[in-house]
Amino acid sequence: MAPQTRSSFPSVVIERETDTEESSSSSEEEEGGGGGKGAGEEDAESESENVKTYEERTKGKAPISIPLKKVCKVCKKPGHEAGFKGATYIDCPMKPCFLCKMPGHTTIMCPHRVATEHGVVPAPHRSAGNPIDFIFNRQLSPRVRPIKPAFVIPNEVKCAVTRYHSRRVTCLEFHPTNNNILLSGDKKGQLGIWDFHKVHERIIYGNVHTCILNNIKFSPTNSGSVYAASSDGTISFTDVETGISSSLVNLNPDGWQGPSSWKMLYGMDVNAEKGLVLVADNFGYLHLVDSRSNNKWEDTILVHKKGSKVVGLHCHPHQPDIMLSCGNDHFARIWDMRKLQDGCSIHDLEHKRVVNSAYFSPLSGSKILTTSQDNRLRVWDSIFGSMGPPNREIVHSHDFNRHLTPFRAEWDPKDPSESLAVIGRYISENYNGTALHPIDFMDISTGQLVAEVMDPNITTISPVNKLHPREDVLASGSSRSLVIWRPKEQSESVKEKEDQKIVLCGKLEKKRHGKKFGNESDDDSDHDGGFGPVSKKGKHKGANLSSSTGGKRKVNY
Repeated sequence: MAPQTRSSFPSVVIERETDTEESSSSSEEEEGGGGGKGAGEEDAESESENVKTYEERTKGKAPISIPLKKVCKVCKKPGHEAGFKGATYIDCPMKPCFLCKMPGHTTIMCPHRVATEHGVVPAPHRSAGNPIDFIFNRQLSPRVRPIKPAFVIPNEVKCAVTRYHSRRVTCLEFHPTNNNILLSGDKKGQLGIWDFHKVHERIIYGNVHTCILNNIKFSPTNSGSVYAASSDGTISFTDVETGISSSLVNLNPDGWQGPSSWKMLYGMDVNAEKGLVLVADNFGYLHLVDSRSNNKWEDTILVHKKGSKVVGLHCHPHQPDIMLSCGNDHFARIWDMRKLQDGCSIHDLEHKRVVNSAYFSPLSGSKILTTSQDNRLRVWDSIFGSMGPPNREIVHSHDFNRHLTPFRAEWDPKDPSESLAVIGRYISENYNGTALHPIDFMDISTGQLVAEVMDPNITTISPVNKLHPREDVLASGSSRSLVIWRPKEQSESVKEKEDQKIVLCGKLEKKRHGKKFGNESDDDSDHDGGFGPVSKKGKHKGANLSSSTGGKRKVNY
């Protein structure tokens, strides 16, 4: 007899009742009621149930068939799988490359992954030949040095505080006058204040907002107070030292009336010269608040497509009348605040997907850097020239499909050439058997990857990164933890002048002497996590901290 072959995949059959099953709460109420049966009667009935034949027990039930086929999570078709396997991303054969979004190759073989500057052509300043361009050359261009200095990269962990927040970090901001103070916000609406020079001096104010804190900006007239915008629809004004907070604006005075009417605040910036706090909501509108009287203007302006989130606002560093906005309608728009009207933007910069952030360059304000969900960083070299297609598009991995804070490329405010930017990476890389997500420093004038900062103890993704405006310091928000990076010291005598410290918060701090550390999740789960050396098998060995160059340092508590 010829051997028989299976023409299809096997399937699992699960028996269930055709009638609707009662909820567990209703069954518990029946068991706890006064008319319930005694324990002896229940035992007798259970024994009689066991005696019933299979036909009697399966009578009136319809089976559920679950096929054991491999189904792709991307295209929902059987026969293949796609996604991460360790540090390797497997592409769906029905979709283009996950990194560059172009067909013909996989993510592993993507030329942009081998060389980040692949296909990026440096473009000179575009002369428009108009009076505005003449003003640029006379007033703003001298601020940018013609010779690019050497980049200083913070590439070594100096201190960290793990499990600092109860939920993932959403925003960071350095104090305008005190170099060692870092403010952070999280998904729960908490505001954290950390002195990373003294490491252990930290505090969290949990009564500022009730949900996601999306943006923090210091008051231009009072460095001890901050404005904060939240998804609860309020703008708060909080004293950093006391934690006393007042609500300036509440867009939901009647409370929850459904998702169609609930207003959330995302993008925010402070215009110091005009004395305005600018904030935008999830319906495409811009709201203005007078920072001197703390009163909201009655008029609202539709700056993006109605019903779309406006996730970013940025005022020009030298021209207070110029504002940049970006949102979920795939546009970044330039506005003149002297004539803010619906549909009256100066330029509309089109993108292929959602725009996570858009910033003017920090010194001259002549350049624009945007981050889009299509894995592209876009650069415009001059806002005074032709504002058509961008001068450069740099492929970078930040298109995520997890519960993460959106990635945003931010300028280095100390770089006189206005060409260095920092952004976290989504796709992990295999470093000595460990899957790590580096923090990338990009030269946006050439598209070249200047440096990738990582530490084998930090196995979570770092989507929130902020460069210090005055010191060579990088602050990173990785899940619920904060990390401070500084340039690695070249001299051993200088390197050993002070001990490095890591502070452990929450449950981990109580159990640090009796339990090993586990990896910290990228999502919003509440299980323990921390920083600890990772072996090739992914297990933590102890509480030592290793730098990205392989050297180990003892952790003091």
